[in-house]
Amino acid sequence: MGRPMTGAIQDGVARPMTAVHAAGYTKAAMRGSSFDPLGQARGPAPPLEMKNSDSSEEKIRQLEKKVNELVEESCIANSCGDLKLALEKAKEAGRKERVLVRQREQIATAENINLDLTYSVLFNLAGQYAANEMYAEALNTYQVIVKNKMFSNGGRLKVNMGNIYLKQRNYSKAIKFYRMALDQIPSVHKEMRIKIMQNIGVAFIKTGQYVDAISSFEHIMSMSPNLKAGFNLILCYFAIGNGEQMKKAFQKLIAVPLEVDYDDKYISPNDDPHTNLLIEAIKNDSLRQIERERKSMAEEYIMTAAKLIAPVIETSFAVGYDWCVEAVKASHYVELANDLEINKATTYLRQQDFNQALETLKMFEKKDSRVKSAAATNLSFLYYLENELAQATNYADLAVNSDRYNPAALTNKGNTVFANGDYEKAAEFYKEALRNDSSCTEALYNLGLTYKKLNRIDEALDCFLKLHAILQNSAQVLHQIANIYEIMEDPNQAIEWLLQLISVVPTDPHVLSKLGKLYDNEGDKSQAFHYYYESYRYFPSNIEVIEWLGAYYIDTQFCEKAIEYFERAALILPTQVKWQLMVASCYRRSGNYQKALEKYKVIHRKFPENVECLRFLVRLCTDMGLKEVQEYMTKLKKVEKLKEIREQRIKSGRDGSARSRREGNAGGDSGGTKGERLSAKLKALPGTSEPYESSGSKEIDASYIDPLGPQAERPKTAARKRTEEDDFADEELGEDLLPE
Repeated sequence: MGRPMTGAIQDGVARPMTAVHAAGYTKAAMRGSSFDPLGQARGPAPPLEMKNSDSSEEKIRQLEKKVNELVEESCIANSCGDLKLALEKAKEAGRKERVLVRQREQIATAENINLDLTYSVLFNLAGQYAANEMYAEALNTYQVIVKNKMFSNGGRLKVNMGNIYLKQRNYSKAIKFYRMALDQIPSVHKEMRIKIMQNIGVAFIKTGQYVDAISSFEHIMSMSPNLKAGFNLILCYFAIGNGEQMKKAFQKLIAVPLEVDYDDKYISPNDDPHTNLLIEAIKNDSLRQIERERKSMAEEYIMTAAKLIAPVIETSFAVGYDWCVEAVKASHYVELANDLEINKATTYLRQQDFNQALETLKMFEKKDSRVKSAAATNLSFLYYLENELAQATNYADLAVNSDRYNPAALTNKGNTVFANGDYEKAAEFYKEALRNDSSCTEALYNLGLTYKKLNRIDEALDCFLKLHAILQNSAQVLHQIANIYEIMEDPNQAIEWLLQLISVVPTDPHVLSKLGKLYDNEGDKSQAFHYYYESYRYFPSNIEVIEWLGAYYIDTQFCEKAIEYFERAALILPTQVKWQLMVASCYRRSGNYQKALEKYKVIHRKFPENVECLRFLVRLCTDMGLKEVQEYMTKLKKVEKLKEIREQRIKSGRDGSARSRREGNAGGDSGGTKGERLSAKLKALPGTSEPYESSGSKEIDASYIDPLGPQAERPKTAARKRTEEDDFADEELGEDLLPE
């Protein structure tokens, strides 16, 4: 056995390095050199080599980065609602990605292509096409992904293709692609498979294949029950009319776990300030809002299902509703039972069965405060509609006392106070309702009406403008705003709001006539005529509109067209002579004297004591040289005499009654003799205490006033002006025309 190897050189082999050398312990160190184990004495390291921006690899990396940025920008634009920009960015990303692929193919093998980037670009592009309703392009892009075997999960996108076919109402193809997607998704992805089966069931409902839809939804309810599938299952059984299966499906629906924490955890168990702060923080966080939405959706599905099946699962609506209520009471949706009862009362109202509705609602008077308040609110509203204000007030008070924070109860209370004329107090109730629920549109509308009654116009306008921001297409709100501007004597603003109103209700004749009136007041006759005529087209029985149109045609010298409107007015109001006189006057103005004469004769037969008609007849017969003029003169005189006698009799009767009252007050004997009573009657007759005077010296007033106004002057010509000799008032009456 030899000596162990040392640092000496043996057979030309160098001595192995040891820790002594590595730590810097060398002979040179002993000879005065500094200790520098890290080699810092050598100076700084040379600078890094600059990147070559012209290299192909660097260009490819930059291009990849740009493509990713474009895809992100496209997604952000889509989330912001700018679908066109999102599509443009997606297309640009697609173009740059194709350039990238070509560059990679030139410098390397196909294995170096970034498949994930290609997949994301194509997937985003297809999604943006679908969002912009460019379904053909979206389907083509999805086909590119699905057919490429290099994309391992491309088959799942057949679900998206099925959704597009569903939107295009191509239900058979939608079902085909859903089933293809279902085959390619492994069973471990249970939730995704359930969602695809739900889509298949919906597509079957769309095609009317309810039995196939039932099998899909039944499978879902057995594997992973959810509210949508349960509700759709009830709809399918309702469509085929299977009452027993509807009951079973309803029980399955109310058995679906809600997975929502109840309100108990939001109640502080002690007075610890830290715990209270924590509870306040989580009361309205995003998770709590999701819980509320889920609970609200569940209640809506159950209530809708109950209202749907109640009339058909039993012999009568009431029995069916009672079964639903009992089923709900046995589930964890117990609080919905009372709401179902109130809905039962509401259904009675829709069926016009008010007594049953009242009886159903009165059962809630002894229940808990929330339900009692809701029932009392409905009862108050019912009695208010029936104009039983005392009962309405009682139930409104009960509703408010049961739940002071119920905005509907406060609004009803305000309505009852408003009906009694106490507008200030009504405004207070409406304001309290708005403090409890700022979105209570009924209270806001009624508050505006109350301010109008109180003549607080600016505050009323403020209420209706706020309401317009909430209900932008409400015809009532638009009308109220226009009416307030009209009260404020701002016709331009009133017209602007009424124009908005007719865009919502283009066939409302009253709004159109109001616009016509405003334009007429502003002096714009052409616009006024347009809106009055439109109003007349939709409602040809409005006398004001008819009168305005007739007057418009007379002003514009189209008397023949005015006849149509005045004839319609005469049909609507046959007992008013005014409209028939206007028709006759239009004939006379248009030069058709024969027709005018015939019309006046017809009017005279219907209204023989009309003085104006007789004056026109006298005038026309005189102008036309007819022999009947004497007959009409006689009638005119008799009618005028009768009219004068009536007026004197009325006047004397008034004087006599006033005198008798004075005598009675003075304590005169009311039981006078028969002769005294007779003389009192004689005194009431005109002219009994005066000598008889012959009326021959009086002239007949044959003057008349045209109901259509003065006739337009004839244009001046070169012909000499003829003397007018048709003033009947200047003619003398013969003694033979006087009454015998």
